[in-house]
Amino acid sequence: MKLVGQSILVTGATGAIGQAICRALAADGADVVIHYGRNRDAAETLLKTLEGKGWLVAADLSDPAGPQSLWDQAVASAGKLTGLVNNAGIRSEVPIDAPIDEWQRVWNREMRVNFLSAVDLSKLAIQYFRDNGGGRIINMASRAGQRGYTSSAMAYGASKAALINLTKSIAQSHGHEGVTAVALAPGWVRTEMAEAYIAEHGEAAAVAGIPIAMMAAPDEIGEITAFAFRPSQASLNGAVLDVNGGSYMR
Repeated sequence: MKLVGQSILVTGATGAIGQAICRALAADGADVVIHYGRNRDAAETLLKTLEGKGWLVAADLSDPAGPQSLWDQAVASAGKLTGLVNNAGIRSEVPIDAPIDEWQRVWNREMRVNFLSAVDLSKLAIQYFRDNGGGRIINMASRAGQRGYTSSAMAYGASKAALINLTKSIAQSHGHEGVTAVALAPGWVRTEMAEAYIAEHGEAAAVAGIPIAMMAAPDEIGEITAFAFRPSQASLNGAVLDVNGGSYMR
């Protein structure tokens, strides 16, 4: 129970990775603010599995006003926050030959949800943490943000690369104020998106290039997130933790 006394906001908490993160945090003693966009039923079900150790907060992170609303509700619910997980994200595709207005629409929404909402929440968290005893921010990046990505999904890769840079900037600029930041960079994780890919292309295609020949389970991501929040892990500040089975090594 290394996280007793911590209250942590997790964005995008109703997806497979978000749920695993919430379960791992709660198992280690933290209280969790569960953010959801539209799926309140899934959020309520998750809260029940945590035996009520948390709160539900709704916000639309595709709306520029969403992060401020989310942060205000989270602080009001928890009383005090000690951590933030910027996990919410989408992956859209737009071909390079698409009309420019469609291209811009996809890129704008991808960057808003995946990156700019995390930027706004990080700003709010930094201001709050430095006045309230410190805190830690964990950003859910991706292998795609390190090695590049497919042409039709470049927006996703670019948004994740930006998250990595944001993490390093926070770590370098605000560590002395007690605000630390870590990024996780998973490769394939067995989620609905992965299962859809497997259904279309097969398991062998999905794990090709992964030396251990298997995807990460959501629970692996949850466990490493909880570990990174331990007070004893302050020296992880600025780290980018690769969770990709050896498919990309720096």
